Amino acid sequence: MSEQPFAYSLTHAESGWTWCVYDEDGATVAAGSVYSQSDAQAAVEASIRLAAQQLGA
Repeated sequence: MSEQPFAYSLTHAESGWTWCVYDEDGATVAAGSVYSQSDAQAAVEASIRLAAQQLGA
């Protein structure tokens, strides 16, 4: 992934993995919960790509 103005978190929860993507101001731009860590990472990457496209980055 190329560098984008986003940060993210992945957290292991009892029911799987939760993830959150933040913009450079710290606002949440996407979030979700999935069963596996690899699915959570893929969701984060897809969300960052979509947010970057929406920003025209």
